[in-house]
Amino acid sequence: MTQPSDYREHLMAAALFIAGRRWPVFPLRPGGKRPALHGEASCPRTGPCADGHRKWEERATTDPDRVRRAWSAGAFNIGLATGPAGLLVIDLDVPKDNTDAPDGAANFRALCERHGQPVPTTRTVRTAGGGTHLYFTAPASCRLHNTAGKLAPLVDTRAWGGYVVAAGSVIGGLPYETVGPALVHPLPGWLQFLLIPPHPVVRARAAAALRNAPAYARAALCNEEENVRNAPVGCRNATLLRAARALGRLVASGDLSRSAVETALRRAGQTAGLRDYECRSTITSALNWSIAHNSGRGAA
Repeated sequence: MTQPSDYREHLMAAALFIAGRRWPVFPLRPGGKRPALHGEASCPRTGPCADGHRKWEERATTDPDRVRRAWSAGAFNIGLATGPAGLLVIDLDVPKDNTDAPDGAANFRALCERHGQPVPTTRTVRTAGGGTHLYFTAPASCRLHNTAGKLAPLVDTRAWGGYVVAAGSVIGGLPYETVGPALVHPLPGWLQFLLIPPHPVVRARAAAALRNAPAYARAALCNEEENVRNAPVGCRNATLLRAARALGRLVASGDLSRSAVETALRRAGQTAGLRDYECRSTITSALNWSIAHNSGRGAA
């Protein structure tokens, strides 16, 4: 473990190593997680801010001379700007209240199991607080942003608009350090799908399709949406499952479009307190089951 007198040299070397991978870095407060950069109110409008105040994501750099100048001024921890680095980092946290609730790593494993996927292996950094950062190269096809609990409880992501405390940093005398292989793998496609926000065009199409549905079908959809929205804790997922199976019969008959049902039930499930990934998984499986068991019924 690095001793206090060596902090500055240790942190500068770590920052230079990260910048050498073309991952932009910026200084964090010594021993902390917050940026050690001036805010807009105290911006001198010189240097990088000569044309206007620039925030930490814009001021993060891979220039070794700028890194040396910054870390010569103090024993700063290292912030890694994930978006400009082309990274998406999954943050597996631990409960803050010392309960025996599952931690982020356990919840992430359960998420992988539900989707029939192995837990992905990639560059892994152990945090000072006992959590884990999984580094992935971000997809070029879309710009992903930060999420908090969207994948699972205590499972956050950092991409554009976010940063992580990088390996080499020290908080409370404990280091952030790379464990296992250092190779960074691409974000798996199934995780990318879960992280892409819903496209507004899909909702618009669903609304248009609903206007053309029979009155009884619209009434059924409104009724099931209300049931899900008002479901009590402990019954929310079961209520959502029943609603999707019931409405799947109307999708199979052609009275409702699948997109209209999915949009309405996802909105209701999230209002009830379910997470987006929970809604999508339940609705998809329930509709698939219902449509498969009701298609072709009544045919001559």
